Amino acid sequence: MYHYKVRDDQRIRLIVNTDAKNEADDQFCIVHACLTPKFDIKGIIGAHFGTRRTTESMQESVDECRKLMELMELNLPVLCGAKAAVQSETEYEYSEGAKLIVEEAMKDDDVPLYAIFLGPLTDLACAYLHCPEIAGRLTAIWIGGGKYPAGGIEFNLSNDIKAANIILQSPIDLWQVPMDVYSKMLVTYAELEARVRPYGKIGRYLFDQMMEFEGGIKMDLRKRGWPPGECWSLGDSPTVGLLISPQPFRAHEQEVPVIDEEMRYSFTGSGRKIRVYHDIDSRFILEDMFCKLKLNYGKETVE
Repeated sequence: MYHYKVRDDQRIRLIVNTDAKNEADDQFCIVHACLTPKFDIKGIIGAHFGTRRTTESMQESVDECRKLMELMELNLPVLCGAKAAVQSETEYEYSEGAKLIVEEAMKDDDVPLYAIFLGPLTDLACAYLHCPEIAGRLTAIWIGGGKYPAGGIEFNLSNDIKAANIILQSPIDLWQVPMDVYSKMLVTYAELEARVRPYGKIGRYLFDQMMEFEGGIKMDLRKRGWPPGECWSLGDSPTVGLLISPQPFRAHEQEVPVIDEEMRYSFTGSGRKIRVYHDIDSRFILEDMFCKLKLNYGKETVE
């Protein structure tokens, strides 16, 4: 596979939480994570993505993750997350995905634990509400939330505002990549056709599922300029890049906001601080993904 090795003391434990069938970018991030030897992936959790398009969003995410594992011939566990958003601090689903987060966090293990959230923060909030002791025992990275300082409409946040507030106000170590930053992960269709599609069944699937999703986008969205044509944003992939090395990225310590139902941020002046990224190196991330696909599937070219 690779002619380099990652030392044991450089490896990390990783949980991937993903609303994989919501759009077409999660799949690239999941595959990239699975091909990264620094990561000891403990499980992949299928997350819900609301009820706008389906009443079975969590199960669709789980099914999509299992399909990716089959195409990659991997046996990583794929677990069900909560079916819906947190209702209150006493009304939530302690799913098998939330249970995995708790079990891994509470293990007596010197290898650091990270969990990446590519959709809502539902399963992390459920895990924390069930077992607050996980705080201080893992680092969460969330793709979500609007631009600072105002906030605003953002899809991942919209699917569980209550969960986001629970985690923001908790002591859990959190790195946030808001919408204005993750949207910088632009890649062209031509680039994906040349550097992803030829490499194995998984490369072909990654490209084809994006084209299928793009073809199904409704006209009202197209009239509003999305997608722009010939390119996409792989907005979930910063999580992988940050964990390979945070050095090429820029972040600041930010007071946590309180988020209202319109997804606007407000600040009390006494909130805790989290790490918020304000710039990413998209080429660092994309080139690593392209190379790993080629190194792993270069002999399995699919026409």
